[in-house]
Amino acid sequence: MTPNPLFAPFLDHLAQAGLHVESVAVHGLAPTQVLTLPAEEWGRLGQEAKGWGCRWAAGWGEDMGAEMDPQGGKTIRIHACFEKGGAYLLARTTIPRTHPILPSHTPSYPAADRPERHTQDLFGVAFTDHPDARRWTRHQAWKSSEYPLRRDFPAAGHPPAATSADYQYKFLAAQGGGVYEIPVGPVHAGIIEPGHFRFQAVGETVLHLEEHLGYTHKGIEKIAEGRDAQGLARLAGRVSGDSTVAHAWAACMAMERAAELTPPPRATWLRALMCERERVANHLGDIGAIANDVGFAFSFYQFGRLRESWQRASFDAFGHRFMMDRIVPGGVAVDLEPQFMAPLREEVTALRKQVNKLMAMVYDSPSLTNRLLGAGVLAPEQAAALGCMGYVGRASSLDFDVRRNAPYPPYDQLQVKGVLHHTGDVNARMRVRHEEIIASLDLIEALLAGLPGGPVGSEWQAPIAGSEGLGIVEGWRGEIISYARFGDDGRIARFFPRDPSWTTWPALEVLIHDNIVPDFPVCNKSVNGSYSGQDL
Repeated sequence: MTPNPLFAPFLDHLAQAGLHVESVAVHGLAPTQVLTLPAEEWGRLGQEAKGWGCRWAAGWGEDMGAEMDPQGGKTIRIHACFEKGGAYLLARTTIPRTHPILPSHTPSYPAADRPERHTQDLFGVAFTDHPDARRWTRHQAWKSSEYPLRRDFPAAGHPPAATSADYQYKFLAAQGGGVYEIPVGPVHAGIIEPGHFRFQAVGETVLHLEEHLGYTHKGIEKIAEGRDAQGLARLAGRVSGDSTVAHAWAACMAMERAAELTPPPRATWLRALMCERERVANHLGDIGAIANDVGFAFSFYQFGRLRESWQRASFDAFGHRFMMDRIVPGGVAVDLEPQFMAPLREEVTALRKQVNKLMAMVYDSPSLTNRLLGAGVLAPEQAAALGCMGYVGRASSLDFDVRRNAPYPPYDQLQVKGVLHHTGDVNARMRVRHEEIIASLDLIEALLAGLPGGPVGSEWQAPIAGSEGLGIVEGWRGEIISYARFGDDGRIARFFPRDPSWTTWPALEVLIHDNIVPDFPVCNKSVNGSYSGQDL
């Protein structure tokens, strides 16, 4: 395989450093650069990639059975995806299932912490120099000797009559005079999903926050195995319900690349139209919720009203308020009928005026801005270390947007306005949302004006066995990465979706330091990680 020009010097550097890397061609994974290397050099790869300025984007495991071992031994393959300059590199290594030990990337990349613990819990891989060996995903649902994502483990598992309470998780203990703990969750007073937050504080000042998530485990990766392409698209749309369009698009993109299938132009433009509508709806809701968490109820009601009207229009045009199951392998499930073109254009014009008017009131409210300015600061170097994406990263000087930096159709034909702030506080994360709404409205106008004619789908044909694909999409929270591999019968052998919440939940633990406990709700909402998205 010819090395990607952006990664060719890096591959040369790895070879000169003594690593036994091999650049390989994988059916369906182009244009991603793929390399393999021995397991004992895995940790060195992380160190060298860090020194080269690569971002650690995702990591996952895969039980290969005896596919990778000529001696017939069962193996586990480990993947790590890196990004630099909008180009992606997929590194792989293989370890025996009888002795699944591997160096960790976490010492080089804090972003690898929880994904590696996820792989540890569900595949039984031990990362030798990982700083935290506690369970992350498994809790008490499985025995210590059971690894649910291994091939021989049944999807239904071996459930006991009652699952033990997860009381043994060793949070950092509060120490020192005047230091006390505040446990919150996992069950909350509202209707949000479950998650446990353990605060250490002195007075009202937060000294430390530790999260324990994983209470929404759905078995997405396991029940994806054996599905056909249409079934996987439906499943992907339920990884995180508020990102159903983006996750379904990323999964379909991965499968289409594996099948070497190109959706018709009209389908890709309609996908983008729906994805931008999803972005606008969620940003509207978040701005109102951020204001509500500091007592500005007027904004909450007004932005909630706008979001409701916007979602009703999505129902009229696409048959579903969240546009769930509208994106399918090869295209989209519904076309946009001509009678909706004018109303959608008029809606964009009206919403732009109303949002700008409301945000002018927000920015002119001292009682509101005083609570947001300087609250929950995430420094650029902290955001970079955690690999934060989307509005969290862009509020902390990280200028990356897949639509612009690694464009895919139809964004390769459109101008995506960059939105960037540098203070990294709650106010900046709200401002990014506002400006992204306006940028998305501009894109929606361009998509409606340039919407090509023609069919909205291509006939699906299952790819050959072993075909793989990587789908990378800019969802409303940021970069979504989906990996799909097909088996012998044209059905899914492995599926892994990486929601941007994997990178932003750890940021909440960092940015809350030295804030007061009453500011936690607004700091949390300004990040708004998906519990479900990071807990597959």
